[in-house]
Amino acid sequence: RIPDRRRPFSGFCSTPPCGCGTMRSIMHERALTLGHSPDPDDAFMFYALAKELIPMHGFRFEHILQDIQTLNERATRGELDISAISIHAYAYVSDKYALLPSGASMGDGYGPMLVAKRALTPAQIRQAKIAVPGTMTSAFLALQFWLGCPAQELHYEVVPFDQIFQAVHQGRAEVGLIIHEGQLTYAREGLEVCVDLGVWWGETQDGLPLPLGGNVIHKRHAPAVRKQISDLLTASIRYGLDHRAEAVPYALQFARDMELDLADRFVGMYVNQLTLDYGERGRESIRRFLGLGYERGLLPHRQELEFVT
Repeated sequence: RIPDRRRPFSGFCSTPPCGCGTMRSIMHERALTLGHSPDPDDAFMFYALAKELIPMHGFRFEHILQDIQTLNERATRGELDISAISIHAYAYVSDKYALLPSGASMGDGYGPMLVAKRALTPAQIRQAKIAVPGTMTSAFLALQFWLGCPAQELHYEVVPFDQIFQAVHQGRAEVGLIIHEGQLTYAREGLEVCVDLGVWWGETQDGLPLPLGGNVIHKRHAPAVRKQISDLLTASIRYGLDHRAEAVPYALQFARDMELDLADRFVGMYVNQLTLDYGERGRESIRRFLGLGYERGLLPHRQELEFVT
């Protein structure tokens, strides 16, 4: 049951039987839509929510699994209550959504990669056709930074992230911009790395992690409700980290061509202390990432960060 969003949720009993107007729990039975990618790190984060292994406090979540480009596009329309989005996309949806302080995916010395059948130079890649997982992904913005070219000067095609290897093998693209677990499985595909954008970002930005994704909540929810949901999602991430032996096998079912050890490695890359809380280092990385996008004319405005507190 999805609540009627035409009526604002106040947290108060409007017609209490006792007539006293006492406050109901903010979390009185409420169903919320929660969008995230069908990949092992997001599945790991939301394991406790999906299985209701932590106190739910009256909330129920409808898990909607879609690729990150689709989630970014849905966020521009304000469709979901809570969603994973690309940090790049936050610049286009910050009027509708606030960032949750947990749920970050940060490339701390690693990140999205450009792969090809043979190693190519930046000059060659500028002339090549590139398969990308979406124009609103953080990987695509980082690609523009690295090449020093705006999107309109690149020859690219948007391809679902799990079909990029296939696009390169079939010759539909010469280069693939890979995200998610493809960062660990590209060698099996016989492909070579042209650049690891997470490594490049850290080397050029004082060792900061490359901000890739985060969780957001719609501003139609009252600030107190946002905080309750934020705490619940943080508790889910902490539960997964504290019960890793249970959570990783659950997450494995969302992985492609990965055994348990490789899935555990991937989860460790993207669900860690920065995921529990961005901290000042994580927040500075977002400021720098989006600030650079604005300064280079790749984003429409200078973006201020609004976190749930």
